Amino acid sequence: MTTSFFFLQIDKNDSNANFLDKLEKYSFDNKKQVYIINKPLGDTKYNYEYKEAFLLLAPNYKLIFVQLGKNKCDFDRFVEDFIEDLGSISDKYRYKDIIGRPRIWRKDLIAEVHITDYINNIENLFDENRLLTGELKKKCELLISLLTGSINDIDKVKGDIPDNILDKIKQKIQLFDGDQTRFVYQKTDQKRITIQGLSGTGKTELLLHKLKDIYTSSQDAKVAFTCHNKILADSLRKRIPEFFNFMKVDEQIEWNERLLCVNAWGSKYDPFSGIYRYICEKYNLNFNSYSFHTSFDFVCKKALEEIKKLGEDNYIFDYMLIDESQDFQESFFELSELVTKNTVYIAGDIFQSIFDDSIISEIQPDFLLSKCYRTDPKTLMFAHALGMGLFESPKLRWLEDNEWKACGYELKKLTNGAEKYQLSREPLRRFEDLNQLNFSSIELVQTSKALEENAEKKIVEIIRDIKRENPTVIADDIGIIFMDDNNNSYLSIDKLSVSIPREFSWKVNKAHESKEKIKDTLFISNKNNVKGLEFPFVICVTKKIHNNPSYRNTLYMVLTRSFLRSYLLISQDCNEELAKTLQQELKNINETSTLLITPPTEDEKKAIVTAFNYDEKKVSFYDFVYNIFDDLEVMPIFRPGLFKVIITLIGETFDDKLIIQIINKNYDFINNKK
Repeated sequence: MTTSFFFLQIDKNDSNANFLDKLEKYSFDNKKQVYIINKPLGDTKYNYEYKEAFLLLAPNYKLIFVQLGKNKCDFDRFVEDFIEDLGSISDKYRYKDIIGRPRIWRKDLIAEVHITDYINNIENLFDENRLLTGELKKKCELLISLLTGSINDIDKVKGDIPDNILDKIKQKIQLFDGDQTRFVYQKTDQKRITIQGLSGTGKTELLLHKLKDIYTSSQDAKVAFTCHNKILADSLRKRIPEFFNFMKVDEQIEWNERLLCVNAWGSKYDPFSGIYRYICEKYNLNFNSYSFHTSFDFVCKKALEEIKKLGEDNYIFDYMLIDESQDFQESFFELSELVTKNTVYIAGDIFQSIFDDSIISEIQPDFLLSKCYRTDPKTLMFAHALGMGLFESPKLRWLEDNEWKACGYELKKLTNGAEKYQLSREPLRRFEDLNQLNFSSIELVQTSKALEENAEKKIVEIIRDIKRENPTVIADDIGIIFMDDNNNSYLSIDKLSVSIPREFSWKVNKAHESKEKIKDTLFISNKNNVKGLEFPFVICVTKKIHNNPSYRNTLYMVLTRSFLRSYLLISQDCNEELAKTLQQELKNINETSTLLITPPTEDEKKAIVTAFNYDEKKVSFYDFVYNIFDDLEVMPIFRPGLFKVIITLIGETFDDKLIIQIINKNYDFINNKK
């Protein structure tokens, strides 16, 4: 049994296997996060000679040192050394200012037991070491984060235990789950390690942690970090030094010597501009520039053939990390393996759109991240269901059983009468306070003509409610997104830009004009400027809910931008029947934490696919390309020029991968012209 609730660092043997198996079962059955370690993770300098003990970590419980052998003196020294090193790590990341020195917290947070006392009663082990106060629980979680390398920004989590739900969620200490911890720290001899997950499961963050682990533990290792998109590669290159500084990495980054962070292709005149370009330089291959007849798949296959003919193992990288793997074909992965001595780590989305025709790859990933830590599970369930039209007939989208599971759903088929699918998601530590308070993380709000209500009036009322329920809320905590791209939406935005400062003394950022998130302002935008953002509160505004797949996918994306509550604001007059259904289904989700759906028949499934393919063809080429610009975060000033280049090269060809290649190859040229 491998579960995201359990992480095991130590090796099993005859003296511990029975106990560890029971611990793993207990963590799974009770949905408790448990880590078993014998040294701090994330720092190779801490090692201990004594091997007859381990440390059991679990949020809300003491740090439990478990003795396996009989030598009490050696065990005591192991505990003393471990706690001393934990104090040093605490000082390194400035946690000591919050939790104090070990002599202050040791009595309350450390337990020492012998395995024989609890081998037959795991429940007692946890019951006897449960922490009862919020202050002790917080200190415990901070210590666990240090020991597992899941470092939190101490400035965001420090202070007293909050008395309101907003600050509780903001200050919630984030910990790696078992799967995430295994990916970062598990050593492997495999040539290729693949990781797939939903948006919001932390794939890029994990690659950064893996990069840090490789870079600091292998002093001479040469590492490549790449993705297809040049804009994202530039962003990653800027993000790496910030991440290393945050993680207190002492080593200087030796760009192009030990670390190459570039996009996949590159340009002819700079050998350090892309992975393929660098490969051509090192193996003395002819570099093939992009053209309409030259795809990246073609150049990778050609390079593969030429390098294999050399007939010798001449590696130019020790490790490679690839992000956004869904943008590549198999040839690039094979080429990467051929030029990399050790392991190639490949991370990608399960699906970027809820209407992707292929949700999961044919090859089973080594790590499948199905927990979305940005969004409360109830919000995610409602957003998925609304996006896919699961509450409607006919449905807009349906997943097969293995696809539901890959997306993080637990599936039960109920056969009392008509067949029903009961879908649920595992609870997340980040949102446990919401569950305890029966907090509704998503609300449906309606305007009525009869009551002379409009969107601006309702939005102001919602903000009043947010401020009343959350006294510490600030302007940055709220995002307002208008789904409808029409004059009425922009007129409403203009009105709110006046009424919000007048009533709440908050500045407003019209992000569709500024193209950025601005500190100390309330974010208002159309649907095109929300990628990569998250807010405690999101107000999603749309007059009528349409069936267009692109619209529904954006609706799903917007609703899942919140980590506390999303408001869906619609017109009652334009959505009368659907609104009634949504209210009832939302009530069911809040009460049962499940979706109860009638599956489509086989004929209905075929009709869903046919309708989807037809609808996709109705999207204008302009909208198709500009949606790609949004995904790649291309600056508005460059879009007209790039659009002309695309039209000139391929006409109105609906091929997203080809269009992305053209954008990547021409972005620098147009940028320099500007």
